[in-house]
Amino acid sequence: MNDKKTIAGFFAGVGGIELGFEQAGFKPVFANEIDQKATITYSENHKGTPLIHDDIKNLSPRDLPKQVDVIAGGFPCQAFSVAGYRLGFEDPRGTLYFDLLNLIVAKKPQVVFLENVRNLVSHDSGNTFRVILESLEMNGYFVTWKILNAKDYGNIPQTRERIYIVAFRSKYAFDKFAFPKKVSLKQKLDDLIDFDTKVDEKYYYRENRPMFETLVSEITSKETVYQWRRHYVRENKSRLSPTLTANMGTGGHNVPLILTKFGIRKLTPRECFNLMGFPKNFKLPTGLPDSQLYKQAGNAVVVPVIKAIAKEIAKALD
Repeated sequence: MNDKKTIAGFFAGVGGIELGFEQAGFKPVFANEIDQKATITYSENHKGTPLIHDDIKNLSPRDLPKQVDVIAGGFPCQAFSVAGYRLGFEDPRGTLYFDLLNLIVAKKPQVVFLENVRNLVSHDSGNTFRVILESLEMNGYFVTWKILNAKDYGNIPQTRERIYIVAFRSKYAFDKFAFPKKVSLKQKLDDLIDFDTKVDEKYYYRENRPMFETLVSEITSKETVYQWRRHYVRENKSRLSPTLTANMGTGGHNVPLILTKFGIRKLTPRECFNLMGFPKNFKLPTGLPDSQLYKQAGNAVVVPVIKAIAKEIAKALD
């Protein structure tokens, strides 16, 4: 691209989508996020991007820059997630998509980019997904989508399937666009997780923990990431990390665990961000509790996957 295309991010979290697009040559010019703790992390890492901390329902098209080439958003997925209640548009979080749509209709960006859990496709027998696609088509967009796994498209050793929806106003750009091809998984867990260094004691499970005996009997390999699932341990036999979740830091459920030379421990927040493909220089604010950092990582996108898609979008726009 000769001139940098601009992107506005909604439900921005810590800014993973904007970061991936920025790495592909786009310029973030606006962001919106309701979670105050997430805005702290966002602001630490995107100092030049205007950020509005507010409910998207309170935004007006006038709040956005005059021209925005891409509107992007990972709208709340809890309403559609396998791990949630699957209420979809019956859940107030599910209807936030329509608030985003109102801004899309008003600003008419060249591209709309949406990310969500793969279960969105099958939710309510496909009706929810159909409404989303048709709402974009009715407003002049040509729409395509694909489910991509981080291990296949991001060179990240995490099993994480997400749906990516890309919509173009231009039929010419739409016809030029293709989702990225698979890449070889070259990164290993020990490239992103430190199995050999002692970390803060608070991350370890010792004999005073109620589940300690179960963990010791089940967690026997130093070559994978396990997951504590309330009442049992799940081993990821593919030698990858299981899908990181927003509730992994709240204790007792979906907690990613590893066996190290210093004992069994949780992944650190930094290791979780590593497994989401954030660069090593991505700042984790020291004033935030670990529970918030785990939540932010679990809610984030896998940055290299976003970058790969954004590069293909850039080619189509050229």
